[in-house]
Amino acid sequence: MDTPIQQLDYTDQATKQMLENVRKRKKKFDDIKMWHYLSVYATLFFAFIFTVYFYITFIKPFSFSFLAMLSAVLNDTVAVYLLAFTIVGFGAMNLLKQQKEKKEKEYQELRCEIVDRSKDLWKKEEEWKNRHIVFEIMKKQYDINLYHEKK
Repeated sequence: MDTPIQQLDYTDQATKQMLENVRKRKKKFDDIKMWHYLSVYATLFFAFIFTVYFYITFIKPFSFSFLAMLSAVLNDTVAVYLLAFTIVGFGAMNLLKQQKEKKEKEYQELRCEIVDRSKDLWKKEEEWKNRHIVFEIMKKQYDINLYHEKK
């Protein structure tokens, strides 16, 4: 369990475990989000490089015949590799997007559950009055908003 969550006052062990789980899910979501954006930029980069290379190497010299251009493209390993990297990047980008949406859904569901069950999690009067301290720590330390259900 992370140190700031472990040192929280006005929360019982089960609540601390729920906060730790939402922290872990937020971290997984942030990590996959970063990888998704990286894959988007890498795919765009390879697509741009492939387009420029294709134009300079094949369209300018072989614009008179489509079959000559196709033959030259298939014989050029650099063009094939650039196209393959672009296609693989596009596939990875879509796969990471699906994973990102799944991780975001899991994170949001648990976060909303904590918001919904806050009356049950902080039952005692003293805990209820001081729960805002827990919410502030979660917001400052981990950028997790427990004040509202909306994103």
